[in-house]
Amino acid sequence: MKPAKKQTASDNRSTYLETVKSTVPDEDVSYFNGAEILIKTLTDIGVDTVFGYPGGAVLPIYDQLFDCHDINHYLIRHEQAGTHAADGYARATGKAGVVLATSGPGGTNTVTGIATAAMDSIPLVVLTGQVPTGVIGNDAFQEADIVGITRPITKHSYLVRDVNELEHCLREAFHIATSGRPGPVLVDLPKDMLNTEGRYTGKKTVQIPSYKPTTQGHYTQIAKAAKMLSEAKKPLIYAGGGVILGEAWEELTAMAERHNIPVTTTLMGLGGFPETKSQSLGMLGMHGTWYANMAISDCDVLLCVGARFDDRVTGRLDGFSQNSRKIHIDIDPSSIGKNVPTEVPIVGDVKQVLPVMDKMIKSPSIDEWWDQIHTWQKEHPLKVPKADDKIYPQHMVKMISEITHGNAIVVTDVGQHQMWAAQHYQYNHPRSWISSGGLGTMGYGFPAAIGAAIACPDRDVVCITGDGGFQMSSYELMTAVEYKIPIKIALMNNSCLGMVRQWQQLFYKNRTSYSVFGKNNPDFVKMAECYGAVGMRATTPAEMRDVLEKAMKIDDGPVMMDFRVVETENCYPMVPSGAALDEMVESDEEAQK
Repeated sequence: MKPAKKQTASDNRSTYLETVKSTVPDEDVSYFNGAEILIKTLTDIGVDTVFGYPGGAVLPIYDQLFDCHDINHYLIRHEQAGTHAADGYARATGKAGVVLATSGPGGTNTVTGIATAAMDSIPLVVLTGQVPTGVIGNDAFQEADIVGITRPITKHSYLVRDVNELEHCLREAFHIATSGRPGPVLVDLPKDMLNTEGRYTGKKTVQIPSYKPTTQGHYTQIAKAAKMLSEAKKPLIYAGGGVILGEAWEELTAMAERHNIPVTTTLMGLGGFPETKSQSLGMLGMHGTWYANMAISDCDVLLCVGARFDDRVTGRLDGFSQNSRKIHIDIDPSSIGKNVPTEVPIVGDVKQVLPVMDKMIKSPSIDEWWDQIHTWQKEHPLKVPKADDKIYPQHMVKMISEITHGNAIVVTDVGQHQMWAAQHYQYNHPRSWISSGGLGTMGYGFPAAIGAAIACPDRDVVCITGDGGFQMSSYELMTAVEYKIPIKIALMNNSCLGMVRQWQQLFYKNRTSYSVFGKNNPDFVKMAECYGAVGMRATTPAEMRDVLEKAMKIDDGPVMMDFRVVETENCYPMVPSGAALDEMVESDEEAQK
């Protein structure tokens, strides 16, 4: 007798599709071409915003968009920027961002944006055109195996080979992108599938037998964690981006306040715990606060909530929080124990786990622990240069925080300005900080700010960027001008790649190899004006305040503010490469010892 055939994922999917077909009466089925099915499905799911760039393989979709009034399509100037814009939209709203690109180079241009979203667990649905199914694999014009190229950086992907599966693929894509640990999903659309007629059922239920994320934490594990926290002498909560993604900021704040436990956040967790609260220690890690890094190094119980022990947080692993017992809550089981051993692992949705744990905790007696933290805070505050007639980057960020009352959505590129923005803007609201954390993508900030501003038209959006990163996506000024998107671009102009120059100064004997622009930078005010945007410049603190106050009143398009900051200023505190968190340096002199 032949052994029974092992059931595969493909078999499961075929079974599911047959079930869908059998449960939808024929009279409830409509027939449309693939492009119509795609638009109807997106509309039914609730998609109202798409960032895209047309091309031959997706022309059937664009023909449908011509008469579509339910979806706002934003024509970006490069597919990478479109993916970043969709990413910014997703971070600002919690909904899946959607980007549409044509085949070949259109698809490959989305790769950096997909990788950025994957590293930071951002829900995206990337729709790419593909050559007709009959010529796939023949090196046809503008053909690229985008599913294969992006497989390592997507949560899931589809190549639609049957138009009758298109609707279900799309519904699954959005479900997978937004549930469990969020992430990007790619749907590749051969052109013949967009022109072929197929079934549209309108069936909203999504059932994927092989995909069922765990949301309820194990009760016994939660009880163990609560007991450990109740008995702690030096407890600390380390909160990551999962608090934002899981919309658990209220639960985290309630627990920390009720039991008076200090909280430090990662770069991705900024805004997940209000920095005006007395329990806040600010950000930890490579450029975190002195007291946050010392607290994590000296605590006896560490509760990690929705973070992944990234190397920029831990520093040298064998020196990370050596004296603590660790509790780790995460919806992704693969993140637990991957980098740092954990005594109490809890797989589940932080929003559901935290209230259960909160009720079990008996508030620990930790007055001496707070005395120690307050001493660190007093002796090692974040250092800000004394004010003079120059613009220091720290003062620039603090002034933006003051003028916006800490209520703006702050979007950054990557580098020194990113760290200063993380340190000196006061984040009191979730989804107010948007930045590329895991991948560290230069050129991300401005297009992501476009997505955030479109998503939240009632909020101020400030893009704090550097002269290096901004030039990687400056062409999107045309997009912002065309759609009158009122982004305030605060350009920290130090005529160099600041973080690269800092490392070269401190660790490469000041050999600034190809990191200094000098006088080769463009005139950013004229650049803005040539696109039709407003350009302003400031070289002194008084001019900076005047420029900021004027810019915040402009609401009919983007404003470029060129702030000429001190070129040699470095970002501290800093944990040098290969050092532990408690081996921070706070000045050039310390770093060069």
